[in-house]
Amino acid sequence: MIGATLKSNPETEKFRRSPATVMTLARMGSAHPTRLSFLRHLLRRMTGGDWRFERSVWQMDDKGVGRAVYRAIGPERTYSLVAFAHDLPPEMRSDRVIATAWDATFTLFDGTPDAADLDRLEANVPLQEAGRISPRELSLSRANRSVRLFSHVVECLAAGQQPDIAEIDAVGYLMRTTAVYGSGKFGASDYALVADRAELSIPFQAEMLSVWLTRQFTIDIVEHMARVRGGDAAVPLDSAIKHALGVGNSTGLGMAPYLVRHPVLLNNWMMAREEALARVRAQPDATPDAVAGLKAAVQAARENAAYWRSEHPIQIGKLSALRNDLETVDTHLSAWPMTEDHPWDALWTWGEGTLSLEGQEALLAAMLEPHGELVDDLCSGMSANETASFAIDGTMKVGTLRRVLEDRYDWALCIDFADPANCARFWYVSEEKLEPRLGNRNTEFGQDLEQPLCTGRLAQELHVALADWNEEQLVAEFLLANPDQRYMTRRAQRCGTYPYSEVRDNLIADTTLPIDLMRCKLAFFGASRFDPRSDKWVRISLFQDQVYPSDLNWRVVQ
Repeated sequence: MIGATLKSNPETEKFRRSPATVMTLARMGSAHPTRLSFLRHLLRRMTGGDWRFERSVWQMDDKGVGRAVYRAIGPERTYSLVAFAHDLPPEMRSDRVIATAWDATFTLFDGTPDAADLDRLEANVPLQEAGRISPRELSLSRANRSVRLFSHVVECLAAGQQPDIAEIDAVGYLMRTTAVYGSGKFGASDYALVADRAELSIPFQAEMLSVWLTRQFTIDIVEHMARVRGGDAAVPLDSAIKHALGVGNSTGLGMAPYLVRHPVLLNNWMMAREEALARVRAQPDATPDAVAGLKAAVQAARENAAYWRSEHPIQIGKLSALRNDLETVDTHLSAWPMTEDHPWDALWTWGEGTLSLEGQEALLAAMLEPHGELVDDLCSGMSANETASFAIDGTMKVGTLRRVLEDRYDWALCIDFADPANCARFWYVSEEKLEPRLGNRNTEFGQDLEQPLCTGRLAQELHVALADWNEEQLVAEFLLANPDQRYMTRRAQRCGTYPYSEVRDNLIADTTLPIDLMRCKLAFFGASRFDPRSDKWVRISLFQDQVYPSDLNWRVVQ
């Protein structure tokens, strides 16, 4: 596991931030995408020259209804995005998970589908949860148009004009996905069956490939609709405008518990990022190329922040702080590096003492950017075999377990859970959609369905239960007498081995913001322009300002 490997490097360990610093909701909710993000890893592989791309099927009518196939052809395997475009009545358009119809639906097929495959998929993929796919499919997704911008672009292109750039900047995408399912959902292939493939061994590579190819589809369908309306007068979308468009995503509360339910995976993601920062800070000097790369990354971050919009009051405040911080960083870099040893460490130390959490995390991303050769290999350690870490070590002494709790859960042991404010919320799974939900313990029924995501309270209860046990007794003896403590004992033992595996905050307090968990996960995906619409759902953009398959080794099959 990556945690065990990285601990053995004293040269970087002294530069690594502690879990107590990193694993708080406030900092996790200020995370920015980095070059280690899964989206960026996918693009490095796809643009490396070994892959080619084609649109092999385009069967669309004058209403923009039909099917298309996009193939990513690699050295060993081919993956095909199968897209279905629909004529969606306005009254049926919804971003909610309970929607039953969408503007477009997709699946990522393992290989090249034949006509029979396409017919089978056409009978099921548009139904999403109500349909079924097979182990030949790696993901299932759907998307809706950003109606106003989509219509504006079609109208402009049909008339031989380019769309208003202000309209493009205000939205940033033509379509937004409302779900991208993978790993066994609705009959799709389980991740374990493909995890040994080099191109899929990093987390969420199939899902990222699906969204990237979907981005190409959004351009193709809008240009198709413009040609239908404008005929010979229609023009394609300008390249610069096209690249300013990403794929939007509308994500609700269902994503939030993921990081809590996958502690070893969370550790490996965080450990990779923290080791990357530590490697950069450990550099004894700053080369001219790295300095130039840093300054370019900061400038790109400033441009992104200038176009980043949100209507959520918390995010508005964060954006103001971020813009001010990036200006401060830019000014500071005019005289950096000085003559001091370890200039990258000096820069980071300055940032920690000067910038907001938003600014610090943006500086982290910028510092990693010019150091690909130094840090990109860390992506290979971001997966996790969580089954291997599932067993409880019954031979551990009670005293050892108690010390783990007092060291790794010290933040939890001092919380007064008798205070209603500290246990105001409870997590449960809805019966209708089998999706995570967050209830109010003081005003709502359903506490008997509570999921074990209140890790702070559970750690405190385990610590209390251990109080009367002799330090030399075995954990196995304790659990025979207290079987209800097995779950938290397992978590605590894993946290003892994987230091970044636990969110060090009370997840059931009345002040808890689920969007902090969501932003952390989405930053690892590579999402940008995080825009909360409440404390429970958010819109983001993926692949904005990145290349398209059609920019690379591309062909359209006539």
